Amino acid sequence: MSRAVRDRETDDFRRNVPVHAVWEITLACDLKCRHCGSRAGARRDRELDTAECLEVVAALARLGTRELSLIGGEAYLRSDWIDIIRAARAAGMRCAVQTGGRNLTEARLAAAVGAGLLAVGVSIDGLAPLHDELRGVPGSFSRAIDAVRRARAHGIAASVNTQIGARTMDDLPALLDAIAAAGATHWQIQLTVAMGNAVDNDAVLLQPYQLLELMPLLDRLYREGLDRGLLMVVGNNIGYFGPFEHRLRGVGDESVHWTGCAAGQNVIGLEADGTVKGCPSLRTSGYAGGNVRDLRLEDIWNHAEEIHFGRLATVDALWGFCRTCYYADVCRGGCTWTADSLFGRPGNNPYCHHRALELDRRGLRERVVKKREAPGAPFAIGEFELIVEPVPGREGASPAPPVTAATGGLIQLRRRRDGAAAPRDGRVPPQLAPCRACDRYIYPREATCPHCGADVARAAAAHAEVVQRRRALIERLERALSGAAAAASRG
Repeated sequence: MSRAVRDRETDDFRRNVPVHAVWEITLACDLKCRHCGSRAGARRDRELDTAECLEVVAALARLGTRELSLIGGEAYLRSDWIDIIRAARAAGMRCAVQTGGRNLTEARLAAAVGAGLLAVGVSIDGLAPLHDELRGVPGSFSRAIDAVRRARAHGIAASVNTQIGARTMDDLPALLDAIAAAGATHWQIQLTVAMGNAVDNDAVLLQPYQLLELMPLLDRLYREGLDRGLLMVVGNNIGYFGPFEHRLRGVGDESVHWTGCAAGQNVIGLEADGTVKGCPSLRTSGYAGGNVRDLRLEDIWNHAEEIHFGRLATVDALWGFCRTCYYADVCRGGCTWTADSLFGRPGNNPYCHHRALELDRRGLRERVVKKREAPGAPFAIGEFELIVEPVPGREGASPAPPVTAATGGLIQLRRRRDGAAAPRDGRVPPQLAPCRACDRYIYPREATCPHCGADVARAAAAHAEVVQRRRALIERLERALSGAAAAASRG
């Protein structure tokens, strides 16, 4: 299986290469999304000029970035967005644009493709009634679908990005039909996060316990999409380590699984005024490492402590369920953005499939409830309370014991205050493999699966036997078909 340019190799981990850069080149936007974390609409004060943007492109190339995603706001509302695409391609980077598609005219799209644009990602959050309501502009669904069709007509990859909120699940099967018919090649799924406008409209948020319904649905739609030439790609806050991880995370490559937040390690984010963060989605306050107008981008990446929160790590910042989770030393609390936006600090992420399954096994579930509103600034967060309660109808159930972490090299995501420098070599994450009895990932040291109780070696042997029989059957069928074809040609 060929690997995408943003896939990380061992050397990328060791050298902390920002393989993927996501750059908000303007905060200007022509939609009014109820769930927009950056509260896009008006331009930022003092957005970078063209010369400064071209220097950012050159600096990213020097750092080893292989893929650049331009976002907003709306990237096409910036008059020099074509110049930025052209410079990125000339520097050897794959360049993509994320858009709502409302005013991605044919002239704009053709100019971008001519400059070297290789992919367009179009945000579609449900069928027309829900999407138009969430995006705040009637007709935005039809414009988005049209953008997908026209991107494919230009011969470039066209993906659809869908934010999943409280009302999205019912639309997903029909949405698959619509985007597959429009020619989408990829479908990226992520959860709506409690930031910015989504805090103001917190009813849009999915509840953590709803992952028990969502994840089997995504697995079914993943398989249906493959049959129609549409590849589902799960975002960084979808998962983790449930029975579908081996299929969804690595898009069929089970050696790929969640390995922790890549912010400041293999991902870099930039705001339109030159502010640099380890991830484009993180709030500015507390996570901004500096500004390219004041420091070289390379110096911010290599030396800013705010960028390095994921590199300076011990167990101390993992808390709540995540502190004792079986997967703690590889997962690191899941998506930093999701947890930090809820609680004001990372290290405990309730939006986790493994966690929801574990709690359900013990007769429990989790909900988040807003306690404090967010300020009106971009990337602002409020405060949410995490409620753990009995599953309705199972209040008298006897809870099962949790599957806890083994002792070992756990890490923290909080910032160090002792002046310690980031380690010279980046951390290469542990490599897990699925238990062949239950498809849940386990560490190589396990003799008995902690999730299903199976004998790991015996389950692996039985699986290998099934695979061998299947291969033999396919070979016999191919020989039979080949012989039939040869006989037909002679006759």
